[in-house]
Amino acid sequence: QVQLVESGGGLVQAGGSLRLSCAASGRTFGSYTVGWFRQAPEKEREFVATISWRGDFVYADSVKGRSSISRDNAKNTVYLQMNSLKPEDTAVYYCAAVPGWYSGHDYTRLQTYDYWGQGTQVTVPS
Repeated sequence: QVQLVESGGGLVQAGGSLRLSCAASGRTFGSYTVGWFRQAPEKEREFVATISWRGDFVYADSVKGRSSISRDNAKNTVYLQMNSLKPEDTAVYYCAAVPGWYSGHDYTRLQTYDYWGQGTQVTVPS
């Protein structure tokens, strides 16, 4: 069982930056793939970025070039650095985890992940 806790959200002006953190319990967290997703009001939850246990990563086109996902396995934490924030980035951001990283699995899909955090709100006023 893995428990995930997000932090780092808040109110930031357009063009600003935030670093979100996803802290996990569990001694085997280093072998998990961790993804970030977001859900804006009245919209479906969507993929943002994901990172494998060995550092492979994938970004959504909407954040590519503005965001960076990283992990510190010694701290059981995955980070999402978001720069040049836009009002359309306003959402609740969730991290999710699943064991391993397997070719042929689609880590941009919500259904791929087994464990989810409670989310952290990011607000970028227009």
